[in-house]
Amino acid sequence: MTRFKTFPCAEVEVKNEPVLGFKEGSPERKELVKALESLKGKTEEIPCVVGDEHVWTKDIRYQLSPFNHSHKVAKFCYADKELINKAILASVAARREWDLKPIQDRAQILFKAADVISGPKRAEVLAKTMIGQGKTVVQAEIDAAAELIDFFRFNAKHAVELEKQQPLDSEGSTNTMLYRGLEGFVAAVAPFNFTAIGGNLAGTPAMMGNVVLWKPSDTAMSASYAVYRVLRESGLPPNIIQFLPADGPVFGDAITSSEHLAGINFTGSVPTFKRLWKQVAQNLDVYRSFPRLAGECGGKNFHFVHKSADVDSVVTGTIRSAFEYGGQKCSACSRMYVPDSMWPQIRQRLLDIHKHLAVGDPVEDFRTFFSAVIDDKSFSRIKKWLDHAKSSPNLKVIAGGNCDDKKGYFVEPTIIETTDPQEAIMSEEIFGPVLTVYVYPENNYKEVLHLIDNTSPYALTGAVFAQDQNVIDEAAKVLRNAAGNYYVNDKSTGSIVAQQPFGGARASGTNDKPGGPHYVLRWTSPQVVKQTYVPLREWKYPYMG
Repeated sequence: MTRFKTFPCAEVEVKNEPVLGFKEGSPERKELVKALESLKGKTEEIPCVVGDEHVWTKDIRYQLSPFNHSHKVAKFCYADKELINKAILASVAARREWDLKPIQDRAQILFKAADVISGPKRAEVLAKTMIGQGKTVVQAEIDAAAELIDFFRFNAKHAVELEKQQPLDSEGSTNTMLYRGLEGFVAAVAPFNFTAIGGNLAGTPAMMGNVVLWKPSDTAMSASYAVYRVLRESGLPPNIIQFLPADGPVFGDAITSSEHLAGINFTGSVPTFKRLWKQVAQNLDVYRSFPRLAGECGGKNFHFVHKSADVDSVVTGTIRSAFEYGGQKCSACSRMYVPDSMWPQIRQRLLDIHKHLAVGDPVEDFRTFFSAVIDDKSFSRIKKWLDHAKSSPNLKVIAGGNCDDKKGYFVEPTIIETTDPQEAIMSEEIFGPVLTVYVYPENNYKEVLHLIDNTSPYALTGAVFAQDQNVIDEAAKVLRNAAGNYYVNDKSTGSIVAQQPFGGARASGTNDKPGGPHYVLRWTSPQVVKQTYVPLREWKYPYMG
């Protein structure tokens, strides 16, 4: 296994983790099939972990497999208020010593964890992501392997290289910037849809010298616990990250009422993030520091098609963006704008591919394009939208539209045409395999660009398909604030760490760009030290005579 040697001011060589192919007969496929076999019908027991103590409360919960909800993937328990407060105090007590460790030593833990996930634990983390979160092979691989490994390696690299950013010295004195962790604890509140996001929300602040309370998603429990165990086995000391499954409001109330709250690192829904922000505001007088709030909250992402667009790119890009992982990516395309002159051709091509999209069990059949949506709440929310689409005079379902939750939470890939570009379905996030298309008169594309910018409260991702460079330039100006990740002739999903650091503003969040070089700065509170070597002799200034 590679041992990364890092010295103060050393450049750290890091590359993106290669995405494996899992072709028939490949070693990675054999490993994965073995791991999937070993988990079949099994229920893993997952405790709360505070320090080295495994704690079970009375509030027992289960993680169900989305595509086979009779399979209890994990049995876990919710931390109560007392346990959360105990975890806070234990973390705060461990913080000082952890923060004083050299950054090289802390970064080494993430480098090692990345190597472990890249090698010996890859199949296990992928299998748990597939079974627990309903991902296909490729969707698990780009998330729980490649993206997580990249988060760990690149953030460790950025942290080590941050030490090089030092202030100027002057004659007779030196100046040093110390990148301290935040004083207090960071709460990491993770979503279900990316194993990598949970690992990053907790792992990166910890590497920066912080102590973290990690609340994993109920529906990603199994994979999250596997990642937590890898971090511990890679040398993360006890009490630095506490693993605390919990009821959302109970966790939110407990962390926001602690004087030690120093930050919240959040990915999830707008209402939850707003609730936490308001609680922080209400409790400002309680805190020892002003807490830092970083949040990523989803999007209503667009594909804009100009008449000069390449049709193949539009069609394949949109199918992948809208329907991979059942549209449950924050970046998924859910609204599309197509010129009337191209719609018959694009519509036909979408319908031709739609016929071949296999929705099913991603474990038993590797030909599955996507599987069930995450849980019953998600299923019923999407079903309401499908019912709305069938009853609304402005909407017409042209493909899919059905759903069935007997065995798993299955929703067909659905394509809807709208005659009203301001319809609620064009502005509200659905988080399912539902794409709505507005067909516009081809010469009105300028109005449509403004329409895209003003339709939805979100501004996460978006794509412009055009071969005409003038249109590309024009769109970039109009849509400058409409997306934090903006694509030209490519789909709105699939951002890669260090290549397209991810995040957006408006209702989509605080746009801190995890996967970029500045992200680690959010989790540090720098101290500048000036040391003077010339004795101070004089109190008067020369002009005073």
